[in-house]
Amino acid sequence: MRRLTALFSFLMMTALAAAAETAAPENIEQRGTLENSRIRFERERKGHVAFIGGSITEMDGYRPMVCKDLQKRFPQTEFIFTDAGIASTCSTTGAFRLQRDVLSKGPVDLFFIEFAVNDDQDAMHARRESIRGMEGILKQCFRHNPKMDIVITYFVNEGMLAKLQKNEVPVSINAHGIVARNYGVTTIHLAREVAERITAQKLTWKEYGGVHPAPRGNRICADMIDQLFNQVWKEPLNASAELKDHPLPAQLLDPSSYDAARFLDLKSAVIKSGWEMGVPVWDKLPGTKRPRFTSVEMLTADQPGAECSIEFTGRLLGAYVVAGPDAGIVEVSIDGGDFTKHDLFHRFSGGLHYPRTVVFNADLAPGKHTAVLRIGAAKNEKSSGTAARIMQLTAN
Repeated sequence: MRRLTALFSFLMMTALAAAAETAAPENIEQRGTLENSRIRFERERKGHVAFIGGSITEMDGYRPMVCKDLQKRFPQTEFIFTDAGIASTCSTTGAFRLQRDVLSKGPVDLFFIEFAVNDDQDAMHARRESIRGMEGILKQCFRHNPKMDIVITYFVNEGMLAKLQKNEVPVSINAHGIVARNYGVTTIHLAREVAERITAQKLTWKEYGGVHPAPRGNRICADMIDQLFNQVWKEPLNASAELKDHPLPAQLLDPSSYDAARFLDLKSAVIKSGWEMGVPVWDKLPGTKRPRFTSVEMLTADQPGAECSIEFTGRLLGAYVVAGPDAGIVEVSIDGGDFTKHDLFHRFSGGLHYPRTVVFNADLAPGKHTAVLRIGAAKNEKSSGTAARIMQLTAN
């Protein structure tokens, strides 16, 4: 029976390969075989497939296409699909929310990661931050399940497209590629594939669909992932195949990568004055609110001088916030040091309560620390207020 199942899966893979438009081989950077997930899907007929990223992952795009393609390949498999896409979030936020949004759902067999665009245009990360976020995600994943198969996909925006067409590599793609190579993780270079097709006049940016791809653009991505599957699973599964741990580097690329990233319990914050816990009264606040955040209990303050403190262990402290038109400046002192100022207002905050992670200090000495958070009297010239709405405090 298993042989018949394996043969059926092999024939299905062949049929799917014939239907998809072939991408340039160099744009599918295969590392490893994805054999662990195949054993789970084909032999054990169980599978947990997860996706994390920004709005490109959250939208009705490549993610549901890949889910459907997997179900076609393995029609007898019982899949669990986890969607951890949250619009506007970058790899830094991804590293901090990974445990809550993905790993807490149980061992993942196949994991798709997408953060190149948001690291570029939303967070505007330098190479260091892009490495720290992506490496933090991979390290946490393999610690949770060393047999997890992972695929990183690079999507594209206009600025990244222009760089690729000049044979330049966008910062986020370069950084994520460094991490992927170090950890032996496969990458789908959709960005370069799109740039090459547009340059060859086989595709236009409008046909692709822009930053949030149209169905055709998302289909190109899903087909490239399909092409990867056909590439790594082109032969019937060997009867002696066994689940194996992925080999990992002995050291982090960056000692301050977010490999121990986590949320702190907001209720552990000690309020001195001006802060409160609760759900903001959103109908009294100007600016667009995303429904996923409007029922979240937050640590909030909007008056200068408001002060609270928190004890934590690690080498980083930050805050995952929604920063709207009235976002202010938080002043932070760690272990009695000088207060440093951190502007919560983002260039997209003018009309939207925008989710972002602000890192207060990422290079502390390991160990226990005490931090004081204070609302500053100054504010961004574009902001209408001095508010802070913290969904989670973050540590690493």
